[in-house]
Order: sequence, then structure tokens, then C-alpha cells
Amino acid sequence: MHTADFDEFYREQYGPRWEELKGAMLSAIDDKTTIAGLLEPYFMDRTSIETAMLLPIEEGLSVLDMCAAPGGKSIVIASQLKGSGRLVSNDRSPDRRGRMRKAFESSLPETWRSNIVITGHDASKWGVYEKDAYDRILLDAPCSSERHVINSPEHLSQWSASRPRRLQALQFSMLSSALLALRKGGMILYSTCSINKGEDEDIIARLMRKHPDEVRERPVSLEYGEKREYGCMVLPDRSGGRGPMYAALLEKL
Repeated sequence: MHTADFDEFYREQYGPRWEELKGAMLSAIDDKTTIAGLLEPYFMDRTSIETAMLLPIEEGLSVLDMCAAPGGKSIVIASQLKGSGRLVSNDRSPDRRGRMRKAFESSLPETWRSNIVITGHDASKWGVYEKDAYDRILLDAPCSSERHVINSPEHLSQWSASRPRRLQALQFSMLSSALLALRKGGMILYSTCSINKGEDEDIIARLMRKHPDEVRERPVSLEYGEKREYGCMVLPDRSGGRGPMYAALLEKL
């Protein structure tokens, strides 16, 4: 598969808008910022910080960040917990966990990281082993990361339509697992940096169909966010280059 196949796949979703969106994703933007109270600044895209802040965090809660590396969104959560409650920051890759640990040590005051546990579990099976355990879960799911792909000739040359399909299966299994691990009344924030509807609102719609009496959507908004059937999306062509970023907030009934 090559650029033409990639273009065709996304043109089917975005129609005439695709060329403008593609051009915006090919353009560089420096929109990084950090949050207050850190030992050293941890720079993230502004929209990533705004997305992490959509998960309602109060001191004392038990929080799981299922796919936490490189650790930025966990740092945002830790800054809200301020050492209270519990934060489990999970990633399957030992290398990524090591880099995440270093990021925590350099950025977070000791009191803010005293409640953090770093783990390396399979997020798609979490709910089998730990049920009704968390008040809040962040699932920043592995995704197609089209902005990275389109800017990398190597990755673009390797792209095929089968990759989004594989990712959708993984995303849904992770989200289903998160629902099992969540306490009643708790909330999940599901996010990706994909522009693919199949990896975003379709995943939420599928969960809602499967568990109509167990989960409901909570409204969210992001600066430059465009409302979707479920959740909202920030796209670079209409946000001054920010994103892509998709987010949806769910409550367990």
C-alpha cells in the first residue's frame, strides 16, 4: 500500500475536506506547553493536556492510566491527585516504562509521585484480574497516529487498511476491559490521536450497544473541538494546526 491507498481510505471519510486536512497534518506546529507545580517543565501538546484534564480528578481517588507511556497524561493526573489516592501508570514496554519513570522523577515532586505504581500489564485483559477497582480510568489507546504516518515515508509505505482494523479490535478489547475494572459511578476517558472514525466514535458506539444499561456518555468539550456522535475531535485544519485528538468520557452505571 502507498500514498494513494492512504488518501483513498481517508478521503472516503472526509470527502472534499481531506486535502485541507492532509495539508494541515503535513505542516509543523510548535504548540507545546507544560503545567504548574512541576520540578522541571514537561512539555506536551496543549491539546493533550486539555484532553487529560477532561477526566474529573479529585484528591483521594484510585486512578488507572492504562497505556500511560511516555507519561505526560499521568503527570497531569498526578498534579491533580497531589500524592493522595492511588495512580497506576501502565505500559507493556519495559523501555517505555523506564523512560516514563525517569520523566516522573525529573518532573514530579516527591510527594506527588509517592502514590504512583508503574506496571507492565496487558491492558486488554485487565478487567479479568482486577474488577470494580478504580474510580477513574484513562485509556489513551494505541491508534493509527496518522499525523506521524503521513510525515514518515517509511511508515506511509508500510501502511495498509488492515492496520486500522487490527487496532480497532485492540481498542475495543481495552475499553471493554476498562469498563470491567471501573467501579459503578466511575468514569473512563477514552482518547486517541487518530482521525479514523472507526477508531474513535465507532468504538464508543459499539460499547454503548453492547452495554446499554451499564454505561452512559458524559459531555466533553475541547478548544477547537468538533462534536461527534460520541465525544469530540480536534482536527489540525480547523484548530490552527492542533491535534488530531479525539476524546469521549463515559460513566459506569
